[in-house]
Amino acid sequence: MTPLVFLHGVGGGHAAWEAQVAHFSGLGYPCVAWDQPGYGGTPLVEPYSLEMICDHLKSRINDDGPVVLVGHSMGGFIAQEAYARFPQHIRGLVLCFTTAAFGGSGEFARQFVAARIGPLDEGKNMARVAAEVMPAMHGSRSEEGALEKAQRIMAGIPAQTYRKAVALLTTFDRRADLGRIAVPTLLVAGSDDRTAPPSLIGRMAALVPGSEYVLLEGCGHLGPMDQPDAFNAALESFLRKNGL
Repeated sequence: MTPLVFLHGVGGGHAAWEAQVAHFSGLGYPCVAWDQPGYGGTPLVEPYSLEMICDHLKSRINDDGPVVLVGHSMGGFIAQEAYARFPQHIRGLVLCFTTAAFGGSGEFARQFVAARIGPLDEGKNMARVAAEVMPAMHGSRSEEGALEKAQRIMAGIPAQTYRKAVALLTTFDRRADLGRIAVPTLLVAGSDDRTAPPSLIGRMAALVPGSEYVLLEGCGHLGPMDQPDAFNAALESFLRKNGL
């Protein structure tokens, strides 16, 4: 079975993937829930750039053989960036609740950065930021306790890391590379996701040759935590269908 490497979002960490690691480890898949530099006790890297982050990921997966990268939100950015940089290490991509570009100079980007970093500038801690940000991220059919778990995870992120990760998002743009993806690819969207709307992910899917698109009804941007069973079923089906 192909090793699965789970890449978390900007407000996440390895614990965001607990339901996936438990499920797929039980099926026999080697699983790694990665902590991006600065998260979960992993040291920061300088400069905090896409190149440095991907180099760190490459060093983590280099000895495991080709892997399937499962990227949520920011993790989807890292998955796409990694594939563009070292495709020989990647057998499949799962891009969920994410986009192909952040739009670093657009109005959405300005509003996003202001909403995420503004509270820190006002002197609030990460627990307060999480309490303000996360309620808008869950869906109408979220699993009980998903929102509280997401808030706990986000509250534990060092403020310095969070600032750097939010800035990192604005540098990402791999729209021109979607048509060059040549491995099995699954794109997952949530009907209630306002951060990475399903219409956006559907357009991405149309540009990735041979990709599969799954929409989870009532799911918000918390995705794998919002609806772990539905997400796991979609991922398991994709892996089996493609012999991964």
